Amino acid sequence: MPDDAPLARLADAAALKRAARHLPAVLGVLLLIGAIYVVQREFRHLNVREVGRAVQNMPRRALIVAALWNIAAYGVLTFYDRLATIYAGHRVSYLRTAFASFCAYALAHNLGFAAVSGAAVRYRLYANWGLTPPQIAKVIAFCSLTFGLGGLSLGGAILFGESGAVPWFGTHLPRFALHVVGALMWASVGTYVFISTRFPVLRLRGRTIELPGWRMALLQVSLATVDVAVTASIFYALLPPSHGMTWLRFVAVYLGSYAAGLVANVPGGLGVFDAAILLGLSGYLPAPVVLSALLIFRLYYYIIPLFLAGALFAGNEFLVRTHAARRFGAPLGGGMPSRLPGGEPDFAVAASVGGVAVCGAMLLGVGVLDTHPDFSWMDPGLEAFATSAGQYVPSLIGAALMVLAVGLSQRVTLAWGTTIVMLLAGAAVTGLQGEPWWVPGLLVIAALSIAPFRDVYYRDARLISHTLRPGTLLPLLGLLGAVVWLANFVPTVHRLARSSWWAVVLSAQTPTSVRAAVALAVILLLVALWGVIRPGRVTAVPWNGEGRLRYAALGALPPPEADGLIMGELGRAGIPFRRVGHVLLGLGDPAGAEGDRAAAVWRLRDLAQQEGRHAAIWRAGTGMLKIYNELGLTAVPLGPDGLPAETVSEIPAGQFLCCVAERDLVELLPKLAALGQRRFQKRAGGVEPE
Repeated sequence: MPDDAPLARLADAAALKRAARHLPAVLGVLLLIGAIYVVQREFRHLNVREVGRAVQNMPRRALIVAALWNIAAYGVLTFYDRLATIYAGHRVSYLRTAFASFCAYALAHNLGFAAVSGAAVRYRLYANWGLTPPQIAKVIAFCSLTFGLGGLSLGGAILFGESGAVPWFGTHLPRFALHVVGALMWASVGTYVFISTRFPVLRLRGRTIELPGWRMALLQVSLATVDVAVTASIFYALLPPSHGMTWLRFVAVYLGSYAAGLVANVPGGLGVFDAAILLGLSGYLPAPVVLSALLIFRLYYYIIPLFLAGALFAGNEFLVRTHAARRFGAPLGGGMPSRLPGGEPDFAVAASVGGVAVCGAMLLGVGVLDTHPDFSWMDPGLEAFATSAGQYVPSLIGAALMVLAVGLSQRVTLAWGTTIVMLLAGAAVTGLQGEPWWVPGLLVIAALSIAPFRDVYYRDARLISHTLRPGTLLPLLGLLGAVVWLANFVPTVHRLARSSWWAVVLSAQTPTSVRAAVALAVILLLVALWGVIRPGRVTAVPWNGEGRLRYAALGALPPPEADGLIMGELGRAGIPFRRVGHVLLGLGDPAGAEGDRAAAVWRLRDLAQQEGRHAAIWRAGTGMLKIYNELGLTAVPLGPDGLPAETVSEIPAGQFLCCVAERDLVELLPKLAALGQRRFQKRAGGVEPE
């Protein structure tokens, strides 16, 4: 009997790996739900008018001081990039590093996915300024590490000096445990400085990592600590004096809240950071005062820099593309050879996902603050609808938007259209109900910002791409059934003081049968909605005799080795691929009919997403660089050996490696040499034609 234990262990490991990929998203949703519950329980008595009066009564001096601290905070961040370019061995002028730092951090703070969105912005800018991909990777790693060192350094001080002020943990964990955590934080910082001093070059799992010297390491720690302290001072300046509220205690609350927002991985920590701040400061200041300071802090640190950075980055992109078009004699936006990173579609998708998730969270929380809407001006029919819908309908739309955001991240066309409809419906309902003007306004703006990017959402939903079978129709029928079921609860919820669906589920005053029925109906609604909009699956043609012949029939010579073949939507073009670590590597441009080549590339991207990998193209020519650019891939010039060229001062008319360089290039570099050597040996031995 064969031993199946190794196969079982491999299957278990694969299942754990798939589950781990979804863990951050699940944790973020749980933290967001917990934040909404805390605000609902502790601060439901808040009134929007009270918060408005607190904002109006904010002293002008506090606004000016906070604005100055905000300028100082972004000024400190510019030195992250300045030090990083020195560490990478390619000095860039301070004005350029300041521009890159401001754009990267302003966009990353608001969009969430900070490591991804900030890295993409940096890669695009620094590539334009002559840095090689390995140098840019060093800049990104340096900035990410520096940001973490500040939190560890100041966090250790907080856990020793003001551990009781940390939200929740300070009151639920023994002080000794918090001191141990603080010591571990300091130990981590000290270990980094020590290793940088004694072992400037590390070799880890076949990779060589160059660490900065001890002077640079100490500068990193000092700079990051100042950054966290200055950023916290923006918020602290907006708060009135309060007995017992020292700056150090506030920093403890701020750091704990900021860490919760990072763990939740929602854009800007929205909801989670805010709830933690409200909870942490509840013993010192009235909730309307804290919330007014929170709104102004978000305006200063998030919203205003986002609009400024977005405008500056867009203007820079226009100038760069205009210059490149003139240089290569190609029309703007044409398929010119380029070493400039792409990323605009990925950036648009990330912004859309973040914006829709924020709108969903906002609608889930509509009504947490008592707005006392006035329906007297309405037509009797509209008044009846607005009154009966209450918070129930907006909160259902909010839950649906959270699921649709996942569909947008998967680039599903049906999710794009459904999201726009749901955003406009949410705007109409909240507008009729007399919510503050900015609630429907934000929903309309979100819908208008998504609408122009129809081409970015190219994947058909499984409901459309697959034949109508019971398994395909079941989610649609379940969705319709859940909507009808939930509609039956509208009169019941109306009698429960305009409660949202999650407030009904959590309310001890609601009959258990109603709570269970509403919870089950919402779960079925969300599951069915995902079943309707989820993308169709892509299958690869095995690289056996049939696959090789099928690729040869497209007019191309099969590569010596491949793991499979991806065909286009029409089956008239294909691209072979290899699985290289976490990358699904296409072997050259797709072969076959011109009209189906782009579809083959997109389907390669789809298969990579299904497998939890990243798509890349090796030995790509210049003809399809525009398509790879639309996938958010960087075109890195290759030398004759198939490895990235040593210099990027001139763009060769040869071949490229197209990948998300700031993420995948370090992993691909050592493996491309082995792939190229095997290709050469196969060809030289006459085993396989190229």
